[in-house]
Amino acid sequence: MLTLLHRGSATLCDGISRRGFLRIGALGLGSAAFNLAHLERVAAAQPAAQNHRAVIHVFLGGGPPHLDTWDPKPDAPKEIRGELGVIPTRLPGVQINECFPRLARLLDRCVILRSIVGATGHHSSFQCNTGWDHQSLANLGGRPSLGAAIARLHGPVDPSVPPFVGLAARTHHQPWSDPGTPGFLGKSFAPFQPDGPGLANMKLKDLTLDQLADRQRLRASFDGLKRDLDRSGALAAVDDMTARAFDVLTSSKLLDALDLSKEDPRIRERYGDGKPYKFQYDGAPTANEHLLMARRLVEAGVRCVTLSYGRWDSHGDNFNLVRDHGGKLDQALSALIEDLEQRGLLRDVAVVVWGEFGRTPRVNKDAGRDHWPQVNCGLIAGGRFQLGQVIGATNRLGEHAKERPVTFQEVVASLYQHLGVDPTQTTITDATGRPQYLVDAKPLPELG
Repeated sequence: MLTLLHRGSATLCDGISRRGFLRIGALGLGSAAFNLAHLERVAAAQPAAQNHRAVIHVFLGGGPPHLDTWDPKPDAPKEIRGELGVIPTRLPGVQINECFPRLARLLDRCVILRSIVGATGHHSSFQCNTGWDHQSLANLGGRPSLGAAIARLHGPVDPSVPPFVGLAARTHHQPWSDPGTPGFLGKSFAPFQPDGPGLANMKLKDLTLDQLADRQRLRASFDGLKRDLDRSGALAAVDDMTARAFDVLTSSKLLDALDLSKEDPRIRERYGDGKPYKFQYDGAPTANEHLLMARRLVEAGVRCVTLSYGRWDSHGDNFNLVRDHGGKLDQALSALIEDLEQRGLLRDVAVVVWGEFGRTPRVNKDAGRDHWPQVNCGLIAGGRFQLGQVIGATNRLGEHAKERPVTFQEVVASLYQHLGVDPTQTTITDATGRPQYLVDAKPLPELG
């Protein structure tokens, strides 16, 4: 599953191809993944924390229907409530869609947000990742995502593990698989993506994990490549810090976290695999194992993990889509919550689950629901929050927020607060030297 090196037509003396090393170097030298040399420099200046707070961001790309997930309207007319039923939950008087029976039993470990407003209407994860409109500071590179900002502010927990990882599988509609951009912070703070541009660079081909652990052999091969390229004039120099960053890339701790074959089979069974993938089209698969991988990554030291789950753009056949996606998400999300709790991590790890907007209260002629930016819903599990509550409410037909409108920025501000950052005081300097606040909102006071 993890690939690092492969053989090619032009090989060094030990049989490892120049192309393989160049592809690894692309990860170490910055552009599309994360700047390993930077991580080395930051990590050298601070000790690794024993316990750290983290966020797992589950993005439901396409816009999940709020009436068919966590804000059902059982008393509304059929053309509004649809064909799915509701079930009671652990919280007295609170009902959710019938596709989430496992989650219903765990709702005391969660917060439901039923009145999220201010969606821009774009089919993109950007607003969920940052809290901002995608046009904000676009001339400077855009606003950094929460993961990128935390990587900048806190750095790595462990020098061999990136602080920010994006697990989203590449989608045909690319904004749905955006793991969170670094914005004006630059590529040094982009997420490491083992299942994106970096996936093809991290597969073990013709090289065992035991061989990969042989640092001396790898370093000798790297030095051989450097000398070879220097002779050709293709590479002027590689500094010692970047060479040491290669050790980060080959860290067994990161590789082990990404290798689900090392997980207890009983736990893997609890999460499920989300297959067969249905209703995917141009979106993300219902990859349940990504939620398990996210738990393994935060356990290894990652501060923020993002992933895209399913394709919820249900203009037609909405109810069969929700039956499929909802049932699979119910299994994976409930397994994640129980897994974190059993490992004593639920208070330190906040899991946020939401999409870019809601869907029309009225069912269309194709048994679907269309885009509805007017209101959205979401769910937070765990974290340093007051759990077991519902925040906000929509009107009888689910058309707009009736009580306590909640903005995207308030949610993101609360996630920053959970991570130990005061969003009302903390700034990050942009490329012009001006300090920029992380968000323009305070955390939700209801979350404590």
